Amino acid sequence: MKTIKLPLTLLFILFATVMFAQKAVIKGIILDENNVPVYGANVTYKDTGTISDFNGFYLLEIPSNEDVLITFSHLTHKKIEITVNLSPAEDYQLNPVMSTSVEQISEVVITGRENRRVEGVLTISPRLAQKMVGANAGVENLLATLPGVNKTDELSTQYAVRGGNYDENLVYVNEIEVYRPFLIRSGQQEGLSFVNSDLTSNVDFSAGGFQAKYGDKLSSVLDITYRRPVDFGASVDLSLLGASGSVEGISKDGRLSGILGIRYRDNSLFVEAKQTETNYRPKFADAQTYLTYKFTNKFELSFLGNVSINDYNYRPLTRQTNFGTITNPIALQVYYEGREEDRYNTYFGALKSTWVVSDNYTAKFIGSLYQTTEQEYFDILAEYRLGEVNTEIGGEDLGEVTFTRGIGGQLTHARNDLDALILNIEHKGNLALEDNYIEYGLKYTREDIRDRVQEYEIIDSAGFSIRPPIFPPNNQPYEPYTSPIEPYTDVRALNDTQIDRISGYAQWSRKTNVGNSELWMNAGVRAHNWTVSGKNITSTTQTVFSPRAQVSLKPDWEMDMLFRLSGGVYHQPPFYRELRDSSGTVRPGVKAQQSIHIVFGNDYSFKMWDRAFRLNSELYYKHLTDVNPYTLENVRIRYRANNNAVAYAYGLDLRLAGEFVPGTESWVSLGYLKTEENIDDRGYIFRPTDQRLKIGVLFQDYVKVIPSLKMYLNLTYNTGLPGGSPSYADPYNYQVRLPDYKRADLGVSYVIVDDSKLRETGWLKPFKEFSIGAEIFNIFDVQNSITNTFVRDVYTKVQYSIPNYLTPRVFNVKLSAKF
Repeated sequence: MKTIKLPLTLLFILFATVMFAQKAVIKGIILDENNVPVYGANVTYKDTGTISDFNGFYLLEIPSNEDVLITFSHLTHKKIEITVNLSPAEDYQLNPVMSTSVEQISEVVITGRENRRVEGVLTISPRLAQKMVGANAGVENLLATLPGVNKTDELSTQYAVRGGNYDENLVYVNEIEVYRPFLIRSGQQEGLSFVNSDLTSNVDFSAGGFQAKYGDKLSSVLDITYRRPVDFGASVDLSLLGASGSVEGISKDGRLSGILGIRYRDNSLFVEAKQTETNYRPKFADAQTYLTYKFTNKFELSFLGNVSINDYNYRPLTRQTNFGTITNPIALQVYYEGREEDRYNTYFGALKSTWVVSDNYTAKFIGSLYQTTEQEYFDILAEYRLGEVNTEIGGEDLGEVTFTRGIGGQLTHARNDLDALILNIEHKGNLALEDNYIEYGLKYTREDIRDRVQEYEIIDSAGFSIRPPIFPPNNQPYEPYTSPIEPYTDVRALNDTQIDRISGYAQWSRKTNVGNSELWMNAGVRAHNWTVSGKNITSTTQTVFSPRAQVSLKPDWEMDMLFRLSGGVYHQPPFYRELRDSSGTVRPGVKAQQSIHIVFGNDYSFKMWDRAFRLNSELYYKHLTDVNPYTLENVRIRYRANNNAVAYAYGLDLRLAGEFVPGTESWVSLGYLKTEENIDDRGYIFRPTDQRLKIGVLFQDYVKVIPSLKMYLNLTYNTGLPGGSPSYADPYNYQVRLPDYKRADLGVSYVIVDDSKLRETGWLKPFKEFSIGAEIFNIFDVQNSITNTFVRDVYTKVQYSIPNYLTPRVFNVKLSAKF
């Protein structure tokens, strides 16, 4: 029997080899007109076919030595048919570009890229993020025009969503979670966002009710995809605010591809235009790369790396802020000595492997390492006078202080250092079983944080040191206070903290029909276990479970509508900042904040003026328990590190998007929100992010007779946020609001070269795109404020809230080019 089996085996191997040799492989990346990968495109030959993945990649085996008609089709793009004739075992690369079919683009369907709306995820054009005008342009600037997103500091990339705070938002780049620095307290210190718009191919955003596969945060998910190059390319952007550039390419065999982006930012143009006169020398720069190597048609390895260096040197000189009423104007004049030197250096690297085990199962392995070294050093003496302002029109000293009510001084000191190292190891899997789709993941995280907090504040009025509010009241300066002098605030701590986390998820999705209607369902659960330990810290372990579900229905109606219901339990296990209280002490027993989400959404697609439009609406409610109260100082969050509050948030988000001008995308957003918290059962008060009304407009236009002359307009109106409270003060005594936030940014550009008018000769020949433009930030020069500074008049015992104003009107010029 053995002698018979051996020849048969050899014959079988030879036959299989011959049969395989008769095959050829065609592969590549399917792109649209904007070089964005097309997901869900059908690539077919006779009865054989495949579907492009989220990166637009496809691979199809076809017969060799014969003419083969390949068809590329997609619901929202025009069909492409290409005939090829390949040699045996040839590995041929083809990257077709599919054009949009306007007649089909408005349909809401449960196939293709429009799947994201079915899941409650909004897809935003990355090209729009690159072009849209803003003081801090990029993806986050675009998010600020969406309903439910609160961003009231144009120099910051941080945002709050539906009543949450800046720490409650997840950010992923190519399925890899990314982080931001810890110590930043002001938007002008912040530097650059991790997300580089020049490298981005896709932007997905969910404002709540998201799936179990996304991590453990309470508010939102920003899911970014960096593109895979299909050819050589380069870009450069220059302006008075800085510069950015990128270069990309792919090897001849198509296996190695890479993209590199470099950015430099200088916000001094904004800061020098503010009320505080300063010597200001910021240096914000980063370099970022995304590399992919395809070992086989079923296995690839990618690398995401980022190095960011942010130096902030600030020497304030003088400041005058006028406030009060027309009949009783008051001015605060401040003369400064000292300076601030901050540095935030971050290093990030991640490896991701993708293995297509079979047509039905894909496995992914991700490892990442994030390190941040931060310092916050300052010694600033502020000597101030609070007085009445001359309002006599035509007078030589109009607007100057003519009578001084009180004088005083303030000395602030800090020597804060932080060194954090975060390690992640993760495995993900996707399994397709007929109409069922199963996803799971398991992740281990190690956080090692070393932190030194040393800061104090001394307040003096006419030579009498003002006592901290935690001490008994006194009657200075009329009665001497004989106890030792204490700083108004004094925080000193040295922490060495480690947090070990094990988290995972499993979820199931299914698409089916109910009669002639389409139904999509998703259900899943997350689990998170974490242990806090460290020097002089009692080791504490906790575990939470978070079930979540979604269902979407597209009725068989003449009107193109989609209904969506989602919700579940969302936990946010405490990160290091949430464990540290106002005294700098780490409290390992802080629980995970819990939020129960219910979100009902509707998408209505229709035609108006023979153009496609879509109205998105979402009604939501959140019930929060084990809330960790906090105060907001500019963009720095200071937690109380306990779970002594409950809260709620509810609201309505509306967004109308479409071609208000033919060939462009614009939208109008309206959001209503109410969020309150109850601390220690004392009654409900505003949460720091209680943004009641939000209106956002993003508008594009062009001159009809000169289509190369384009206009971009960004309008935002927010009702005022709560104004905060002084350090250590009872927030129940400070329930006042800041003025409404109103801002308009305008950009005008002239396109010299683009796809419609490439130059065949001359110095413009190398350019694929070339444009010049001008920008006006805060067109109407509105005095928006972000927080209050509290100054005490020692004689009247009145404590005034002085608004900290944001940037005034600023002009900028810009040049953009692509090669």
